[in-house]
Amino acid sequence: MSPKDLDLSPHVADEVRKTTCYMCACRCGIDVHIRADAEGVPRIRHIDGNRDHPVNRGVLCAKGSAGIMQHYAPSRLRAPLRRTGERGEGKFEEITWEEALDLAASWLAPIREQAPEKLAFFTGRDQSQSFTGWWAQLFGTPNYAAHGGFCSVNMAAAGIYTMGGAFWEFGSPDWERTKLFMLFGVAEDHDSNPIKIGLGKLKARGAKVIAVNPIRTGYNAIADEWIGITPGTDGLLILSIVQELLKAGKVDLDYLIRYTNAPFLVNRDPASDSFGLFMRDEAGKPLVWSREAGEAVPFDAPGVKPAMKGDFPGPNGGRCTPVFELLARKYLEPEYAPEAVAAETGVSAETIRRLAAELARAAFEEEIVIEQPWTDWKGERHERMVGRPVSFHAMRGISAHSNGFQTCRALHLLQILLGSVECPGGMRFKPPYPKPFEAHPPPHHKVTPGAALDGPHLGYPRGPEDLAIDAEGRAKRIDKAFTWEHPFSAHGLMHMVISNAAAKDPYRIEALFLYMANMAWNSSMNTAETMEMLTRKEPDGSYTIPKIIVADSYSSETVAFADLVLPDTTYLERHDCISLLDRPICEPDAAADAIRWPVFEPDRDVRGFQSALIDLGVKLGLPGLVTPEGARRYRDYADYMVNHQRRPGVGPLAGWRNEDGSGEGRGEPNPKQIERYIENGGFWTRHVPDEARFFKPWNAAYQDWAVETGFFDKIQPYLFNLYLEPMRKFQLAAEGKGAVQPPEHLRARIAEAFDPLPVWLRPFEERAVAEGDFPLHALTQRPMAMYHSWGSQNAWLRQIHGHNPLYVPGDVWREHGFEEGDWAYLTSAHGRIHVPVALMEALNPKTVWTWNAIGKRRGAWALNEGADETEKGFLLNHLIHELLPPKGDGMRWANSDPVTGQAAWYDLRVRIEKAPRAAASGPHTGRQQSPVGTGPERVRYGEGW
Repeated sequence: MSPKDLDLSPHVADEVRKTTCYMCACRCGIDVHIRADAEGVPRIRHIDGNRDHPVNRGVLCAKGSAGIMQHYAPSRLRAPLRRTGERGEGKFEEITWEEALDLAASWLAPIREQAPEKLAFFTGRDQSQSFTGWWAQLFGTPNYAAHGGFCSVNMAAAGIYTMGGAFWEFGSPDWERTKLFMLFGVAEDHDSNPIKIGLGKLKARGAKVIAVNPIRTGYNAIADEWIGITPGTDGLLILSIVQELLKAGKVDLDYLIRYTNAPFLVNRDPASDSFGLFMRDEAGKPLVWSREAGEAVPFDAPGVKPAMKGDFPGPNGGRCTPVFELLARKYLEPEYAPEAVAAETGVSAETIRRLAAELARAAFEEEIVIEQPWTDWKGERHERMVGRPVSFHAMRGISAHSNGFQTCRALHLLQILLGSVECPGGMRFKPPYPKPFEAHPPPHHKVTPGAALDGPHLGYPRGPEDLAIDAEGRAKRIDKAFTWEHPFSAHGLMHMVISNAAAKDPYRIEALFLYMANMAWNSSMNTAETMEMLTRKEPDGSYTIPKIIVADSYSSETVAFADLVLPDTTYLERHDCISLLDRPICEPDAAADAIRWPVFEPDRDVRGFQSALIDLGVKLGLPGLVTPEGARRYRDYADYMVNHQRRPGVGPLAGWRNEDGSGEGRGEPNPKQIERYIENGGFWTRHVPDEARFFKPWNAAYQDWAVETGFFDKIQPYLFNLYLEPMRKFQLAAEGKGAVQPPEHLRARIAEAFDPLPVWLRPFEERAVAEGDFPLHALTQRPMAMYHSWGSQNAWLRQIHGHNPLYVPGDVWREHGFEEGDWAYLTSAHGRIHVPVALMEALNPKTVWTWNAIGKRRGAWALNEGADETEKGFLLNHLIHELLPPKGDGMRWANSDPVTGQAAWYDLRVRIEKAPRAAASGPHTGRQQSPVGTGPERVRYGEGW
């Protein structure tokens, strides 16, 4: 063929439709190119990025482009299913939607009328949690949560409690101005396109990137410096850096005085019931020590110049000390010296000192000044915006440990000490954040048969009085969230739902309702035992968990364990709302939200899950979904998106409100609102005014703009919490003070874990096992080509990760005499797996790891018999338990963070030994039938079109 014969401009599409990607959690804008086939049926020809979209600016990863194969996946469910065999077999019959909804209503209606708490409704990585949570609240059950307790609640909760926001969906580095950027525990699956775009900007400007991670892949591989830290010791490294900064005097005292509780006076009288709490005046305002007046005065007294160190008489006797003095005393202790932490962290003392010096130099010698006047919350005018060009980003790698909450708090503390939060060059909040933790509700758990719950399920406790426990101290939630075991469990404990339900602890549930949560497989702590729990029976032959309803788009492992399956659409066949009420797509300089809309109509008998929930809610007569007369309130989810109002004038979508489309953030419903979104490419933005772009918690212009846009109804400036008083309240209870008391066996743990200043604690599993028996750490990473397990049936993505080895560091490889093609037994205190191994030198020397979500159960996902994922793929989950190994006290302790209940995936300790080579990894968990058959042997996309 000659060049003249090449068609360099083939006809790709007849039409381009713009919507929002769902191939990961980035929520990028996409252009879906459509062309009809020979029969006139519209088909996807290509997916690329929307160049106008605020999240990705046209950038799209290979996973996003592979959404074509997600949409046409052979594992898509086709109709509602009713179980005909035993749970786990995968035997179903197809039924109509009317039959399915009637069946679900017949199960759920008696529960709601008699004991609403006996429904446990838990959702996975869905992006409509404001709606699913509201539905559960209308039903009246306290048992609702989503994926966060399994993923990164430590990061979110630590950030909210400390500074009113955190990383990723709450905030972002100032990519345009940062000169030194540090990542802690970040793999490639979170916020990938925005981070890649940002890293490109940093590289182009010559800014330095430092990556702290036991594994050098992805972002860590392109960093200018990689710190291969020992898992679970990030907090120790951070606090050692803090010590070096304090010793050198390299902290931003002016920032701390203005914007944090560093000057607040702490009661130091051990006999006082308020020992360790802030000194307050009669109006309840915290006090500081005025250097000029020589007395304690309210922290916001005009012109006050507070002392940052010293020991002072309390207004009512006793002594009091500023927070900063307590902080300095704590972190200048020898235990945080670089020499003392080097062996534990695997980072040399010399490196720790150099990191501290580089942070200080970037923050204080390369400060950024923007000539933009602004006025703070006290009415003081500032002529310029001065910033510290140091930014951080962190995710699951430091969060998914039993010390994760305090480690995340330590990182936020480090940012604040440098003065690099919400300033030019630093970490910046994304609207609708920042919000003080007091702006969020406490958890609600009052159950009334036949009525709605008394408020939102999830929230931020202020003290022991907000716990979800009854008068005898028993948990009110099936996952035991917001109890003395995990007081700050702001996202719930998804990983404990099935375990507690199977144990009927604290009570028996009647129905388990799961959406987009593969809880029989890679979203459980211990896969095989979770499957046993789902199939466990009582002596009379009935299932211990009586009813299981699963909603999903695809034939996953968990679908096989359902009694009733509600088939969801693909993301290109549905309405979705990426809302300011939930997890919006905002960036620091603009508020934004987005929609998905049916680019295609389904060719199967499936419904968008949110619309199905509305249908079910109407059958149940849930208030809010029906009128007082019993009439249907919303036609479907699209109608809800337009017409629902959470507060007067504030609904799921912020753009084009009011009938004429003039409202931004606030306004009456607009019947043409979705059409306006579609016309605009599927998104809406409202830019932050120049005067309001930085110092948002304290910037009067931002506070006014936030109220105008509907984030909150009145201005709410606040200070960052270096010292977290709610944690001290729990410590006080553990010391025997206060009306609500913990059980005796938890007092010591609460006293240790709830230090109001960040502290490093050794992970629980390390304490529970002998290091000599299990000398290695074992980690999983979510690959960039996978969104949990969804990519497993994607014909394009399977070619990237069809199977996974266990990656082994060089010293361990050579010690055990491994060679290419070898296999190993990997053993934990809980179990053993048989897996292939591969050498990786760019790895912490005490750590092995693998990709997660690759291994599959035979028969799931419409995969063919003998597919690589079912034979060669494996999960570390078989080695992880939701409970810690027994320690001889007659109790099994949760393998979770004691503050939030975050699943401690990354505390896993193992040993390795050479094993015979094998044809398949082990263990396997049997086979399930596929209700949708299997996919074709060979996929030729578009053939014949």
